Amino acid sequence: MQNRLIIISDLWGTPKSDWLQLYISVLEPHFDIKYYDSCKLAGIDTTNYSQESLHQQFVKGGIDRAVRQLSRLETGKLTILAFSIGGTIAWKAGLLGLPIDNFYAISATRLRYERTTPDMNIHLYYGQKDQYQPSQEWFDLHHLNKNIFANENHECYKKPDCAQIICNTIIDFFK
Repeated sequence: MQNRLIIISDLWGTPKSDWLQLYISVLEPHFDIKYYDSCKLAGIDTTNYSQESLHQQFVKGGIDRAVRQLSRLETGKLTILAFSIGGTIAWKAGLLGLPIDNFYAISATRLRYERTTPDMNIHLYYGQKDQYQPSQEWFDLHHLNKNIFANENHECYKKPDCAQIICNTIIDFFK
């Protein structure tokens, strides 16, 4: 029986997620994968499909709705791979008791506001040039290491070389 892997999108959800195939194609032979669109989990109105509109809806209740929905939908030990806002959703679900064993978050910049650390194996990745990544003090407070992609920005996760490194790390963890 394969390990379960939950993938949670960034704030754009499915319509702008062609890049996810960089992950799914590599990870699918090794895991039973389930994908969640962050917008659908959060009940986001995508009529105005702009970054500002989506972001505002997430921070004004959408993150909390997504956390509750994810917690209702999933049970049993999980490995989660989450991108940007998806990382914040999974982190908060872990704090509420979602049984996450291994958590991989890429460019989850809103984690910088979190003061409590969920009990799980945490692997965080950021582009070196992502101005909103948590500070070194934040990492020290949570006793976490950060993995940095040199000369990359927030959307580093959409690049094949970054995706390959992350996929290899996840696969190697389960060998």
